[in-house]
Amino acid sequence: MKERDRRRQSFSAAYGDVGLVTGADPASWRGAPRLLHLGMLQVATEECDAGEIVRTARDVTADGRTHLCARLQLRGSALVSQDGRRTRLRPGRLAFYDAGRPFRVVLPEAQRARILMVPRPLLRLGETEIRRITAKAVGDPPDSPAALLLPLLDGLVRELESVATAAREELTRAVVDLLAALATDQSTSPEPMTAEPVTAGLGGAGCVRAGHVGSAHVGTGHVGAGQAAMLDRIKATIETRLGEPELSPGLLAAEHGISLRYLHKLFQQRGTTVGGWIRRRRLEACRAELARPSAAGRPIAVVAGRWGFVSPAHFSHAFRKAYGVSPARYREQRQGG
Repeated sequence: MKERDRRRQSFSAAYGDVGLVTGADPASWRGAPRLLHLGMLQVATEECDAGEIVRTARDVTADGRTHLCARLQLRGSALVSQDGRRTRLRPGRLAFYDAGRPFRVVLPEAQRARILMVPRPLLRLGETEIRRITAKAVGDPPDSPAALLLPLLDGLVRELESVATAAREELTRAVVDLLAALATDQSTSPEPMTAEPVTAGLGGAGCVRAGHVGSAHVGTGHVGAGQAAMLDRIKATIETRLGEPELSPGLLAAEHGISLRYLHKLFQQRGTTVGGWIRRRRLEACRAELARPSAAGRPIAVVAGRWGFVSPAHFSHAFRKAYGVSPARYREQRQGG
C-alpha cells in the first residue's frame, strides 16, 4: 500500500491527475519519475516497466495544469496520442503533448525517457500552433535540422543535473529556448498520415488513479527548501503569468505566502528587483515573438499587449532602452527588411 501511494505521488507531481495502468500485477511494477525543479522548467527522468499513462478531460478539469510536455525517449519505446494523432517514439526522438488537454502515453516495454515540462507561454506559440505540434515525432528524418538538435538538448539537460547553481539559470533558459525553436519548427511541418483518437477510458486490474499533489515539490538534492527553491517557484509563476498586466510584487507575495519585504530581498540578492525581472522577461518574450516569421503580420501593439504591456508607447520606450532599436526596426532587421 505504501509503495502504491509513493508511486501515485511521484506520477502526480510529474503530470498532474493521470490514470496509470501497470498490468495484472501492480505490486511488482517498477517505476517512478525523478523530478528536478528549475523554476521555468521541470524535468522528470522516467524509468519504468511497461504500462500506460492517461490524462482525461476530467483530470484536466480537476487540477487545471496546462504545461507543455516534451518527451525525449532515451531507451525503449513509447506511443504518444493526442489531438487525433499517434506517434511512436524510439530512442533519440521527441514528441510534445499538452497537459491542458487529454493525452495517452502507452509504454509497451521497460523504458527510460526525460519529460521536460514548461509553461505554455514560453514556447511562444498560439493555441492553434500548439495543437499542430502535439503527438508528432521530432527527429525524423534523422538528417533533419531538428534531429541534429536533439543530442544537444539531451546533453544540456544532463548538464543541468550537475551544474553549479550560479550557472543553472542560464543553462535552463538555453534548454527552454531550444525547446521553443523545436516547437516552432514542428508547427510548420506537415501532418502525419496516421491518426488515432485518444480515448478516455481506462480498465484493468492495474489501473490506479493518481491524485493531484498541488504545489508540493519532490526534493532533488540540488535546490532544497531554502531561498533558491522559493525564488525558482516565484520565477515559474512569473513565467506563467507574464501576459497579465496586473502581475505585481504584492500578488506574487500573497500567492507564495511570503511577505513583500522577503520577496524583494530574494531578488535583491540576485542583483535585480521584482519589477525589473518581470519587465526583462516581458521584453525578452516580445523580442522573440517579433523575430518569428509566423508573427510578421501581427501588430506590434498586439505583441506588446500579449505580454503584459498596457501602453504601446511605454513598451516602445522600454524596448528601445533595452535593445538600442525600436520594436519596428528590430522586426525589420530580423525579418530581412
